Formats: sequence, structure tokens, C-alpha cells
Amino acid sequence: MSSVAVLTQESFAEHRSGLAQQQVKVTALNSEEENDPPTYKEAFPPLPEKAPCLEAAQEPAGPWSKIRPIKASVITQVFHVPLEERKYKDMNQFGEGEQAKICLDIMQKTGAHLELSLAKDQGLSIMVSGKLEAVMKARKEIVARLQTQASATVAIPKEHHRFVIGKNGEKLQDLELKTATKIQIPRPDDPSNQIKITGTKEGIEKARHEILLISAEQDKRAVERLDVEKVYHPFIAGPYNKLVSELMQDTGTRINIPPPSVNKTEIVFTGEKEQLAQAVARVKKIYEEKKKKTTTIAVEVKKSQHKYVIGPKGNSLQEILEKTGVSVEIPPTDSSSETVILRGEPEKLGQALTEVYAKANSFTVSSVSAPSWLHRFIIGKKGQNLAKITQQMPKVHIEFTEGEDKITLEGPTEDVNVAQEQIEVMVKDLINRMDYAEINVDHKFHRHLIGKNGANINRIKDLYKVSVRIPPDNEKSNLIRIEGDPQGVQQAKKELLELASRMENERTKDLIIEQKFHRTIIGQKGERIREIREKFPEVIINFPDPAHKSDIVQLRGPKNEVEKCTKYMQKMVADLVENSFSISVPIFKQFHKNIIGKGGANIKKIREESNTKIDLPAENSNSETIVITGKRANCEAARHRILAIQKELANITEVEVSIPSKLHNSLIGAKGRFIRSIMEECGGVHIHFPTEGSGSDTVTIRGPAQDVEKAKKQLLHLAEEKQTKSYTVDLRAKPEYHKFLIGKGGGNIRKVRDNTGARIIFPTSEDKDQELITIMGTEEAVKEAQKELEALIKNLDNVVEDSMVVDPKHHRHFVIRRGQVLREIADEYGGVMVSFPRSGTQSDKVTLKGAKDCVEAAKKRIQEIIEDLEAQVTIECTIPQKFHRSIMGPKGSRIQQITRDYGVQIKFPDREENPAPVVEPTVQENGEEGGEGKDTDPSSPKKCDIIIISGRREKCEAAKEALQALVPVTIEVEVPFDLHRYIIGQKGSGIRKMMDEFEVNIQVPAPELQSDVITITGLATNLDRAKAGLLERVKELQAEQEDRALRSFKLTVTVDPKYHPKIIGRKGAVITQIRTEHEVNIQFPDKDDESQVRDQGRDKDDLARDAIMKIVGELEQMVSEDVTLDHRVHARIIGARGKAIRKIMDEFKVDIRFPQSGAPDPNCVTVTGLPENVEEAIDHILNLEEEYLADVVDNEAMQVYMKPSSHEESKAPSKGFVVRDAPWATVNNEKAPDMSSSEDFPSFGAQVAPKTLPWGPKR
Repeated sequence: MSSVAVLTQESFAEHRSGLAQQQVKVTALNSEEENDPPTYKEAFPPLPEKAPCLEAAQEPAGPWSKIRPIKASVITQVFHVPLEERKYKDMNQFGEGEQAKICLDIMQKTGAHLELSLAKDQGLSIMVSGKLEAVMKARKEIVARLQTQASATVAIPKEHHRFVIGKNGEKLQDLELKTATKIQIPRPDDPSNQIKITGTKEGIEKARHEILLISAEQDKRAVERLDVEKVYHPFIAGPYNKLVSELMQDTGTRINIPPPSVNKTEIVFTGEKEQLAQAVARVKKIYEEKKKKTTTIAVEVKKSQHKYVIGPKGNSLQEILEKTGVSVEIPPTDSSSETVILRGEPEKLGQALTEVYAKANSFTVSSVSAPSWLHRFIIGKKGQNLAKITQQMPKVHIEFTEGEDKITLEGPTEDVNVAQEQIEVMVKDLINRMDYAEINVDHKFHRHLIGKNGANINRIKDLYKVSVRIPPDNEKSNLIRIEGDPQGVQQAKKELLELASRMENERTKDLIIEQKFHRTIIGQKGERIREIREKFPEVIINFPDPAHKSDIVQLRGPKNEVEKCTKYMQKMVADLVENSFSISVPIFKQFHKNIIGKGGANIKKIREESNTKIDLPAENSNSETIVITGKRANCEAARHRILAIQKELANITEVEVSIPSKLHNSLIGAKGRFIRSIMEECGGVHIHFPTEGSGSDTVTIRGPAQDVEKAKKQLLHLAEEKQTKSYTVDLRAKPEYHKFLIGKGGGNIRKVRDNTGARIIFPTSEDKDQELITIMGTEEAVKEAQKELEALIKNLDNVVEDSMVVDPKHHRHFVIRRGQVLREIADEYGGVMVSFPRSGTQSDKVTLKGAKDCVEAAKKRIQEIIEDLEAQVTIECTIPQKFHRSIMGPKGSRIQQITRDYGVQIKFPDREENPAPVVEPTVQENGEEGGEGKDTDPSSPKKCDIIIISGRREKCEAAKEALQALVPVTIEVEVPFDLHRYIIGQKGSGIRKMMDEFEVNIQVPAPELQSDVITITGLATNLDRAKAGLLERVKELQAEQEDRALRSFKLTVTVDPKYHPKIIGRKGAVITQIRTEHEVNIQFPDKDDESQVRDQGRDKDDLARDAIMKIVGELEQMVSEDVTLDHRVHARIIGARGKAIRKIMDEFKVDIRFPQSGAPDPNCVTVTGLPENVEEAIDHILNLEEEYLADVVDNEAMQVYMKPSSHEESKAPSKGFVVRDAPWATVNNEKAPDMSSSEDFPSFGAQVAPKTLPWGPKR
């Protein structure tokens, strides 16, 4: 038995594609000849031997001769650039500089590979490899960028330029690529005939030669025009232009005969002179011959039949010309003439005439009477009905004219007659079973008849099987047409008329609702308006576009429904209006945080209990007003509660003053200027005027008692002035003078007011006009105040320069912190400029420049500051370091307040981290012992506890007292130890909440101490509240403990584990219901544990146990039965995601279990439930099995026929392609061929040497 080699079918298929079919003997592995595989030589014919002579080489040498030679796609070209033509000659090192960059750029642009080398004569050799197109492009770039450019001109006749350019400029581009030059051809409007060539000398020469060649070639060509009467053109062209085509082919001349539609007689000949002369002679001969021999006859043919004589694209005329040699001349379509002229030889005219009449009468025009409304039914959906006729008779043209009750047919007589009969039958049938009706409905109701997205009209169409045509809006037509089944038409007509009459009875009502309420009525994502529309489905509610700022909401629908909807919406709006009542409550800024409470607790509680919306101003804004929105009564309640918080926290009094309401506006002033000035002057009291139009005279003043009294006096005085005689004057002064005019603490302005009795109002930072000062009062008082102020302002405008002496040791105090003290002086005293000498100079002279009065006042103030500095003392205030942070307050706010109030400086010591006891005295650098040595007095205060206060003695003492008042106090509260962990809360959340709420520190003892004492540290004012809060929490926890004790009762119920899933229920539904209903916790054992169910709770355990036992009792009555069900129908019975089986289980109240995959009996299904239910369920399932099994059997039978016969066999693993007598498997056991051996595997051509790059190997 011979050895065989295995080859896969794919590789063999590839190999055999290049072989001649008759020489390849292929044997399929699955064929009958499997035992007789082909030999190696049959399967793989040897390559032809090298031909000894030319003749032998030409003979076919086996199948390999059929294979086409492979052409290399990559080419290599070498270009030389002589030294004198090189652009870049002075290179420091070869391969560097501009030349290398250009080469890289060319390679990137063109995709070609460039290699440069220098010849001995310093000329440049460039080897370019790549695809032909890329090489040509690279060559052009090299010439343009690496070679010096020359230019030359060549003159050729202007008319030859277009031949150089070629079609779409292709010839010119090709020429430029070939010669690597740039060729510039003058524009058509330029009279010059000079063509400019730019490039290398060699390239220019090549391009010049090519251009002259093109010109010379064109010189050989000539153009001649021959005038031939138009009527003889068909004879020269011949039928279907055959004659002229033959002539052009024979002579190589181009002949242009004008088409029949163009009224020209000139025939143009183009070509080489000799051949052109031949062509002209032959055309002249035909023309003269036809002129002598031909004659004409004129016949009358109906205008309508002319197109049939012409035929499609003039084919009929050409056909007559070919058959008879007679030309038929048809009058133009715009002419009314019916005369047709036949031109040709006399003996052929008779035959041609017969042909003309045959063509004219071969087609006929007929019409079928059909009402225009039936046209679209005759045509059918997407032309289906008509297509049946046109496919049978494609030459028949059927035309429907809109508005006409006829159909026109045109085509061959026989076909037209057949088509006419078919259409007439169709029309008769449609008239018998179709009807139409037209109704008039006002076009404004049309879109309501159509409904949203065509819902109404589509319903009517589907219900009555009719077609309803409603004219488009732009037609403004009232006519609606209904077509279809007669009965359906009548029913649709009735319904449409009913709808229309209902709409005519409809009412449209405009409801005025303020636009601010529109969004609220519509609701989030349209939820509220959807509810209204569901409540009143027949009413259409249209809201205006928000951009139109309209308040009109339109309601349309049946009168009664519209009225009901109107009342409902008016009530809704009334509620909204009532709930949108708003009041503003001025609350001192420092109390806002108390009103908010910790984590917003207070404000949340007020909002919830009063059912109002409360808006507080932003933390960084200057506004003190809190806005409350809601129902009036609720707003008043919320206001009362907010004011109560403020009253409780501060010594706030409230006074009501009666001022006639007619004076309120004048007292408030423009944008509240007057009233604001009183409030600011009186320490920021709040003055509340009643709402405009209320008629109330009561004005409320709220604030500290002293300030309230002061504000009350001013208000009453101002009101009295307004009632007697009020006079107002406006003054203007630079804003920087205002503070000086007002004076420290308002001293200057109070002096003017006391002297004159007039009221002076300065602008606030919110006012636009910052220079305007208003004086009000009696005329006499105002004029006197005006006089005094004008004198002051005049003095301020009088700028002077003065100086004073300040000891250099005090200079630093004025200039530190970027000159803050100097800035404050400038602000207070009319922008006076104070200049201290530069640091380093020993001068004590300080210069002041500004208004005279301002300079004097600033000098006085500087003197006061110096006296303070001279009298400054430093005292120590000892407070343990652990209290320092609480004394400072959040972000140092408390300390900042004390420094402002007492005009002192306070310095806290550095924090001492983990102080260790000092064993030996610390020796300082100067040799003195440290203050905190071993022998220091233990009662002496630690350095880290001492706070330094600097300032005037009396102020320092007052500041010290204020600091000591901030030292927190500690109290102890007894709380049972077992409640401590609940007070601390999860991760300390409970205790943190209390500490934040009461602003105290609460310390709970460590668990190992087992102590009941909890320590509270904080300000005395906060301790009582914190203690009460803690005790309240203890009470709550004790109550919870008692409740837990009641819930700790346990009861154990023994239940068979097989019932556990049923007691738990689907996704725990049953057990959750029992737990919720009886307020107990029920635990099931693990799978491997005993079968006991534990429930834990109060006295309701018995009820829970009863509920479980009831379920168990029901389950024990149940039976389980196995039923054999073919596994092929299981999936069908279960249904998608178990939907079908769940439905069966719910219907029969049973549980059905299917076998898992890999079960011993895949057909066994278990049904569990009450006996009668189980029987019914099994019957139902077996019926389903019978039904589904029939489908399964049918499908399987079908699959057998659909499968290919070799299907089963193809599953077997392929042995691959087998050959006998392979060279590597012969008897003498030759070794397998060596893949690397050139002898065993010779190459197809000469070996290509690897490329060497000038810059080393390519990376």
C-alpha cells in the first residue's frame, strides 16, 4: 500500500484554481473513489523546464503556462542632480540640514521611499521606490525642491493650446508629471501664444519637445465646412446614422451633422487633410445624387397622429428610411400644419406612403367614462390595479385628468380595446359596490374632526371601511368627501355630522389666570393638567406661550363641561392666590442662625407646622428680611413664631405708633430712603408699615428698648412736620465727604439737626446717586441746614496741606496691615491723604493733605491714637488652654467682637501639644534658667494659658471680664450606664447632634469605668437647655427599652421543612405579610437544621403561630402527583419567563414543578395541590401536550426534508486532501523537503539585494 500525504481542502482549492481543468483530477473525500486518491504528480504538476530555444519556449509547457505573469506593483527609479544644479551645496554633514528635512517631507507626502547618495563629482543620486504614481509625484517634488530651476518659453498657435491642456486638464497634468516641470499656458482671453516652462534643463527640453509634437500633430489636421440643404441631411446620415458612421470609420475624419431640431445647413468635417478631402467628396457625391434622383409627395396626416409616425425617439422615421430609402419630413409641433412630406426615389415613395399610414393608424386614442372620484380606486394603492393592465399591455398609455369624468387610453388599437374593456368592467363594478357622499363642515372644526395624530378620522375609516378626504387648511374649503361601501359611507357621514354639530354647539371660553400660576396649574411634567383633562375629557385646555406673557387660558368643549371646568379651575386659582399671600419679617441678622436651627431643624418645623414657604436672605447679603409665603392666616402664625424666637433671644421690645396712613408713603420715601435713614440712625431698629390700601394707621417699631423709643420720637416728629408743612431740598457733595459731614457716631449731623430742626438724609450704598443729600423739614429749618451744610462742603473743597510730628516708634502702628489705620482715617475724614516718612529714615514729620476741616479733624484723630498708644498697657488674662477654642468662637467671631467693642488687641498663646513634665531646668541661650523649671511655683499659671490684652487700662480690664464670661462651665448629669451607647448613637451621630443643637460639649465616660455620670461643658446660658435635652432623650430611650422588653417573648413552632417555601411565599410575600400584620419577627432554620420556626414579639405571637399553622394545615391536605409529559413541550407549557405556567398555577390553585436538566426522568412533572384541583390541572396540561406535540412532530418532519443529505456525514471530521506517491513518503524514506533550500524550492527570479540606506538601517 502506498504512502499518502494529507492536504486540507482549502489549500487544494487555492492551488487548483490556476490549473487547466482537463489536467486536474480531483477526488472528493466523500466520493465513491475515496480508496483511489490521485498521485502527487497528478495533483501537483511539475514546473516547465527552461526552454533550450525560442521555438520550444513558445510551446505550451504544462498547466503552469496558463498562469498570467505577475507584475510588480513597486518600481524603483534613480534620478541624478549635477553639482551645478543642486540647490543645497554647503552641507556641514551629509544627511543633515534642510535637504534631509525636504526628503522626509517628500516621503510623507507621496508615500515613496527615498535614498540619497553623493557621487565623486559631488552630484546627487536619488533612488525613489514605491508605486508608479507615488514615484512620479516624488520625482516632481525632488526636481522642484532639490534642483535649481530654469525657465523657457515655447510659441505654438493659440488654437493648439487646448490640445496641450487636454480634457479637464488631464494631458497637461500628465505632461508635468512626466517631465517634472511646471507648464504655464496663457488664459483664453490673453492674446499671447507663448507657453512658459519651468524646471530643470533636461525637463524643460523634454516638455518643449512634447509640446511641439502636439502642435505639429495638430498642424496636419484640417477643418472644412460644407453647406448642404437640410432636407438632404437624413440621406447623408443614413438610417440610424449608419452611413455617416461608416464614412467616419473609413476616412478617419470626424463629421458633425446638425440635429433635425437645429435649423443649420452646415456640415463640419475635421481630420487630416487628405482623408478629410475624401470624406467631403463622398458627402458631395451623395448630396448631388439624391438631389437629382429624389422627388417629393405631400400627404395629409392628422396632427394627433404625427407622434406615431415619428415614433419614440424618431425610431419610426428611421425605420421607414431604412426600409424604403425615403425621408419623411414632419412639420414642427408648434405649427398647425398637418402636411407630411415624403422625399425619395419615385418608385419607393408608394411603399413609404403605405408605411406612413400604417404607422399613423397603428395607434388609437379612446376614452372611458368614469366619475372622477372613482379614479383613485381604479388606480389602486400605489397604482396596483393599474399596474395589472399596463403590465399586460405595456404600449398602452392611460391618462387620468383631475376633475374630468373620463379616462383617456392611447396605444396600439388592439391593446387599447382590451384595456378599455378591462377598465369599463372595473368602473361598472366600482359603481355597483361604491358610493360617495359630500358634507359641509366649517373648516375651523376640521382639525378637531381629524383628532390628535389623526385618531378620530382613522377610527372612522377603519370602522366603516371608507375613505374620508378632508381639504388641507390652506384651501379654506368646508367640503368633506366620504367614499367607499354605500352603507359605510352613510354611517361615516352620520357620525361626522354628529361630531360637527356637537362642535358647533361647543363653547369657547377665555379664562384669565395670572401667568405666574400657569406652571403651577400645569404641574411637574404636566401631571396636574393631565388630571384636569382626565376629569373633563371633552374640554380642550390651551395655555398661552410663556414668551407671549399672556394671562388668557382658553377652554373649548360642550357648554356644560366648559362651565364645570371653568369653576374647577377658578377654585384652583383661588386656592393658589390664597396660598401665595406673602409677608416680609425683618429679623436682626445675628438671630437668623437661631431661627434656622441646627441642620435647619427650627425652620423646617415652622414650615411644616404652619404649611408655609419661608425664604431667608443669603448669608453674605446685607438683607435682614425673611419672606413668608402661603395662606394669610398661616403666614401670620409663622411670623408670630419667628418674632417670638427673636424676642426670646434678645431684649427686644415692640411698640405700635399711630400715624395717619396718608403720610406713610412720604415717611417711607423714594425706595424707602427716609425710613431707612431713621432705622440706621436708631441702631438698626425695624419699622414695619401696614400694607398699602389696608387703611391701618398702626406702624410697628421693633428693637432694643432705648433705640425703639428714639425711633418713635423721630417718627412722630417727622409725621408732625409732614402734617404741618413739609419742605424738601437736595444738596450734592462728593461721596468721600459724607462720612466727615456725618461725623463720628453721627455727631456732626446731629449738631446741625439740633441747631436747625431739619432732617438730613444721606444716600445708602444701594442708591444709584451717591452724591445726593436730602434735607427735609419746615422751610425755615431746611434753609438754615442747607446754609450750614453748604458752608461745610465749601470748606471741604478748599484743599490744604499741613504737617504734624509723630514719634517714629508709633509709625508702625499706622502703616501695618497695609495701612489699615490710615485707610480708616481717610474714609472717616473726607478722603484726607496722610503720608508717613519711609521706613529707615529717622524723620518724625507726617504730612496731611485734604479739605481744611478734614485735615484738622484727622490731625486730632491721629493725636488721640498716639495718646492711646502712649497710655497703652498690656495685661494678662489666665484661662486654661482647653477653653481657648470655645472662647474664640466659630472662625474667631467672639474675639473679633470683643476687639471691636473695647478697642483692644488680644493675643492668644501658641498651643502646647502634649506637654511633658520637665525633669531638669531648661537653660536659655543667654545662660538664664527657664521660667518653667523644677523649682517654679506649681500654682503659677502656665505660659500656654496666658492671653495677652493690649490697650487702655480701663478697656483692657473690661475686655478681660468679657473674656472670662466666655469661659465654659461644667455640670454633671446622672444617666444610667446602659443608655450611654444609645445616647452616643451610631458612629457618634446622636451625641454630635445634641452638641451642635445646644452649643455645648458632652463627655460620656469610658465603658470600662462603668460610670453613670455624663459631663456637659459650655456657656452657662446653654447648659440648662442641654441638660433638659439630655434628660428628655433619656426618657425616650427608657420608653424604647420597655417596648423592647415586651417584644422579647419567643415562641417555637415545629413545621415540616418541605412546607417552608410555601410559608415564605413568592419573594417572601406571605411571611412578610404575617410579620407586618402581627408585628413579630419570624426566623426559619437553615436547610440542615431542625425543622422549627421561631417567632419573637409581643403577646401577638399566638396569632402569628395560628396563621402559620393554618397555612401548614392547608398544605397537609394537599396531594402531589407525577405526570409524564414529553420534555419537548415543556418550554411551550412554561411560556416566556414562566408566564404561561404561572397562569395555569393561578387558575387551578396548584404548584407545578418541572424536572431540572440532567434529571433521571426528563418527562416527569409534579403537580401539588388539593386533590380535585390537581386532577383538573393534569387534564389541562395533558390537553396542551397533545396540541403542542402535534406541532413538534410536524416541525421535525419538515426539518428532515430541509436538511441537506450530506448533513450527518459532514459532521464527521474531515481527513483533508489525500495524495499518493508523495516524494517525502517514498519507500526509500527520503527526508521531507528543506524549506530553506534553494534547490528544493527555487526562487522565481534573481535574488534582490537588500537595500542599503545612506542613514543606516531603516527603523
